[in-house]
Amino acid sequence: MFIRPHKLKFFPVIIFLITSTFVFASEKNITYMQILQNPNDLDLNLKYAQQQGKMGNFKQTISTLERLNMLYPDNTEIKLYLLSILVQVDSPEKANTIIAEMKLRKDLSPEDLETLQEIESELKDREPGLWAFTLDMSAGSIFSNNVNSVSKSRLKSESDGVEVFNSAMHDRTLSGGLGLSATRPIGEESSFLINLSQTTSEQYQETDDDYQSYGLTLALDTIFVGQSVSPYLMLNKSDYQTDADSFSLMFGAGSFFTIGDRNTISYGYAYSDSKGNLNMSDTTANETNSIGHSYTLAHDFILNQLISTNISLGYSDSDAVVDAGNDYETYDIGFGLNFAFPWAYIATSNSLSFNDYKKEDSSVNSRILRSDVTNTFDIMLTKAIGDIFPAIDPNRSFFINMSYEKVISEANLMNYDYSSDSFSLSFSRTLSFN
Repeated sequence: MFIRPHKLKFFPVIIFLITSTFVFASEKNITYMQILQNPNDLDLNLKYAQQQGKMGNFKQTISTLERLNMLYPDNTEIKLYLLSILVQVDSPEKANTIIAEMKLRKDLSPEDLETLQEIESELKDREPGLWAFTLDMSAGSIFSNNVNSVSKSRLKSESDGVEVFNSAMHDRTLSGGLGLSATRPIGEESSFLINLSQTTSEQYQETDDDYQSYGLTLALDTIFVGQSVSPYLMLNKSDYQTDADSFSLMFGAGSFFTIGDRNTISYGYAYSDSKGNLNMSDTTANETNSIGHSYTLAHDFILNQLISTNISLGYSDSDAVVDAGNDYETYDIGFGLNFAFPWAYIATSNSLSFNDYKKEDSSVNSRILRSDVTNTFDIMLTKAIGDIFPAIDPNRSFFINMSYEKVISEANLMNYDYSSDSFSLSFSRTLSFN
């Protein structure tokens, strides 16, 4: 069933095991329903694990291989395949346990023993370096047909009167970003993250989106009462060219748990504190300083290997220094449909946001309390450059991203009654220093 060359080194073993060691009768994708119907079919389950590994879904790969390891405890190749995945996801404790068990066996072939020793040596080489470092780079451009949300009538309310909405509509924005992340495991089920980021944005015709932004994120991923929990703290500073510098602090936690292998429930809470830098040229910047609270609830469902869905609910509340026009509550509902095609990943979503303001804004209209609903549709395509040019991106860490967004806002004030379209094109790459 398995074809293995002599004296195969460790990393080629990983590639070989994942891509070419299993011989199957069919090359079609295996669905999760087929796995449920044939839980003991070794060939079928191994191909399913292989497909999940190619998609980067290592959790599902490990789950499948661990189950096969229990069903076929004497199958050396399953254990070696599982070891290769555990090394990739940096799970040394589980890997060392399997290695210790395999060393006690008397029936290991010389080739299997050599492979096992190389994996063990690789783990030992990794152990002193508890921290893993990655660099994320991105660059892109956004093209918008209504960058300033100009109303459909090109009119706006101002101080209880009606004025012409003269702001420019068409514009494009260039952006680039760098992010340096450091992660380290804490025990077997937890990890700690430190991320530093810098973003640059440049708008062509106007300068509203000309800024430099700097961020720091601290996060912990852990397991608590059988659920994955991720508390975090985020600090951000944005230096605008023609506006007050802004500062924000956010902390909160997200959590999720699975129901079977096809359903995931996630929920979270976030607290935010946003401030504008009051100075000689921005004497009213502090009026929009606000405290925010937000709550989210979502359900993800894997229909099959190709299609998955997402339903989300959200509520947020913002309280500003000056209530008029700044204090509001938002209710969100969204639906997403995702396609994991072999040639690209495509994600679509459609969401509704209902915004209810708490006090009339006299600078717009003192007689009408603002209320609006926004419908946002977007579609995004992501493709690894390595799928097209393997020589340029052999590790599939360089991506091209294209997206289209349509926003329709309906409001009881003409200022916020608008529609806009935007298209974005960006490139992103992740480099690992381990």
